[in-house]
Amino acid sequence: MARPTLTVKGYTAEQIKALIRKDERYTIGIRLYAVCQVAQGQPSRNLEKLFHTSFKQITNWVHRFEKEGLEGLRDKEGRGRKTRLSEQQYEEVKKVLNESPEVYGYNTSTWTGPMLIEWIKNKYGIEYKRAQIYNILKLLDFSYQKAKGIFPEADKDKQEDFKESLKKTARRKA
Repeated sequence: MARPTLTVKGYTAEQIKALIRKDERYTIGIRLYAVCQVAQGQPSRNLEKLFHTSFKQITNWVHRFEKEGLEGLRDKEGRGRKTRLSEQQYEEVKKVLNESPEVYGYNTSTWTGPMLIEWIKNKYGIEYKRAQIYNILKLLDFSYQKAKGIFPEADKDKQEDFKESLKKTARRKA
């Protein structure tokens, strides 16, 4: 008979990873522990799975630690691709998002990602992909909200009857 495995209740693995990433001290601690493992003779290739990163990244941490100490384990500023919109343009996009798209010639009262992509392309000549536009929305303190289909002409009684018949059908099949 196998022993029961320990599980974490109340948190998913992704939520725990987010907590680790949220505080720089945890991130540095994990990287320092990886460096410590290498100092104790563990090959970086054996540590890949444990630290969920490539052996090359672990090697980089070791070299940066040797060169700069704890400071070398911190994330550096200015990493990644530079933004294509200026601060002024971001402010204008934020202002536009607080207004109705109808003001800008669209036939809807709610902004969508593709509409915003089109507006930015027409206004500034900068083209974004759909995933990036949602990152920009988050940066501007907006959130993506998925619409829920509500049909005013729908008959509530018929909907409830249909839901009940589905429940009965599901019970029979189970």
